[in-house]
Amino acid sequence: MYVHNHSIHREFYLHAFTGYGNLQVVIFSAILLLYLLCVLGNTFITIIVCLTSHLHSPMYYFLCNLTVLDIIYVSVILPKLMVITITGDITISYSGCFVQIFFYVFCLGTEFFILVSMAYDRYVAICTPLHYLLVIGQKTCLTLSIFSFSLGVLNAVIYPLLISQLSFGNSHNINHFFCHMKSVLKLCPTEGSSVDLLITLDGVILGFSTFILILISYILIISTIMKIQTSSGRLKAFSSCSSHLTVVILFWLTSLSLNIKPETEFTQEQDKMFSMLYIAVVPMLNPVVYSLRNKEVIKAIRRIVLKSYPNFEL
Repeated sequence: MYVHNHSIHREFYLHAFTGYGNLQVVIFSAILLLYLLCVLGNTFITIIVCLTSHLHSPMYYFLCNLTVLDIIYVSVILPKLMVITITGDITISYSGCFVQIFFYVFCLGTEFFILVSMAYDRYVAICTPLHYLLVIGQKTCLTLSIFSFSLGVLNAVIYPLLISQLSFGNSHNINHFFCHMKSVLKLCPTEGSSVDLLITLDGVILGFSTFILILISYILIISTIMKIQTSSGRLKAFSSCSSHLTVVILFWLTSLSLNIKPETEFTQEQDKMFSMLYIAVVPMLNPVVYSLRNKEVIKAIRRIVLKSYPNFEL
């Protein structure tokens, strides 16, 4: 039990899954497994793309952007959670908390823009294939990537700056497993209400504006695909979009539900479980989606394995 008798608090206290008693080792093992699968899976996809020349295309370039973002934010949140779970030390410094907030918002916002860039890539590839190489070149990919990361940084830097100016008084207990902004703002409900409103508005504007752009892209894509005469041609066109569409659905359902819905004490434990789904499970599933649902990636994996181990049957 921690006694908070400091005259000036310079740390918060993350009450993660500390109420589950004897299950701490099980929880730690589960978090460690999810973290390793996420990091190794995303690193594996990145290496496969880098080593395979025919995967050096815009779609896989943007995919590598996603894998890097996934690795960053799980590494900012899950290792600290594992330390809390196994040691019982629930403290996190002010700077550590604000670092978590920055990278969480940065990765979340940047992924929105990268997914829009991927939707644009699929639109050009299917709707105007003859102009694809002219429209989606290296310069365009780099520009979209820089634009996405720059907007992500600008959006993310606002929140640590605003929250760091708030007065938290004697309450420093965060009922979450990381510095989730809405949970932090509950420590100063009067001052934090304007920031809380900004978070909701930002989520709505950023989330739904990018969703509309992707929706428009896929309406045009589906309209073009339906005009293809052969069923094999339509299937091939759909399959080139299926991985991206699956990731978009997983990402939007979990991230927007987590960040836009109101926070209440009654659902706090459910919020933690749902947050774990978004923080750890979805990034772990992304490499699975892109490897199992993508024939080009499967062929690349088979080629690399057979080159390294000629007698291995895959």
